[in-house]
Amino acid sequence: MTGSAENPPTGPHRVAVLVRDGVMPLELGLVHQMFGSAEAAGRRLYEVVTCALRPGPVRTDADFPVLVERGPEALDDAATVVVPASHAEDAVESAVERAAGGAGEGEPSAELRAALGRVRPDARVASVCTGAFVLAAVGLLDGRRATTHWKSAEQFRRRFPAVRLQPDVLYTEDRGVLTSAGEAAGIDLCLHMIRADHGAAVANDVARRTVVPPHRDGGQAQYVSRPVAEPELSTTGRARAWALAHLDRPIALRELAARESMSVRTFSRRFREETGVTPLQWLTRQRIERARHLLEETDRSVDRVAADAGFGTAASLRQHMQAALGVSPTAYRGTFRGPGQLPAGAAA
Repeated sequence: MTGSAENPPTGPHRVAVLVRDGVMPLELGLVHQMFGSAEAAGRRLYEVVTCALRPGPVRTDADFPVLVERGPEALDDAATVVVPASHAEDAVESAVERAAGGAGEGEPSAELRAALGRVRPDARVASVCTGAFVLAAVGLLDGRRATTHWKSAEQFRRRFPAVRLQPDVLYTEDRGVLTSAGEAAGIDLCLHMIRADHGAAVANDVARRTVVPPHRDGGQAQYVSRPVAEPELSTTGRARAWALAHLDRPIALRELAARESMSVRTFSRRFREETGVTPLQWLTRQRIERARHLLEETDRSVDRVAADAGFGTAASLRQHMQAALGVSPTAYRGTFRGPGQLPAGAAA
């Protein structure tokens, strides 16, 4: 992986998007939009290029083609490689393949294998939607956690038993290889990579520019049973809004339930139906995001950040950030603010 909280990239790096016949224009566009919008001090942080197995027109799943001027050589010096889905190639099983369990139409061509073989060993590789089928077919996902669109999950599991499939999440990251679910989850994945490279402030700015939610955790469910509440049913939205305004204080589950005039049991069930996670998981994630913002944007000490984010103590904040991000609060601040910007006592 080219960027992380402990080893941030030193400057702009190249993102190469490998497209194939049947590419979904939305997936191609979202990669360019998200990475292309990332800036710091008026400087673009990424160079995004599109390549194909052969330069020229590439069919999409819409009624228009895209003209791609670069071939697979664009992968040679890419720091991040993204493989969007293809309606023409991914998750395709021939009758012979279904009957015999062998290779069929869905297997990548020798040309595609050769193209991916050009990717640098230290490059970050990601897929959007059923692009995960390509990464799995060339062995990049063996032994790794991965996800794909929920409608293709069972087929993926049958074809690639060596992959640790997580069919219910938005995106995964495992040792520099990342996968996402449907098209919208590709936006979440791009923001996740930008956040890992350059911090929450840059990722939040990209989200504001593109008018999308700044952060949906990868472990959130792909599909929630009640994404839009039925008119006659109460929702948990008021409780969530209240919690966000009071993250600095202890918040009990019964207190949230009372805000919606529900029993704890009903509130917990309704909350999970609407968000895909439990109230405790949601609260922890919101507090982590609050802490990241405070570490990047303020001069508050780690103890104060811990209190203001609702973790109580610096030790608790360290434990939660280590579990969620793999870094300490001080290391996170040092990465995304720079050592010259650290306030006095910040490393306490």
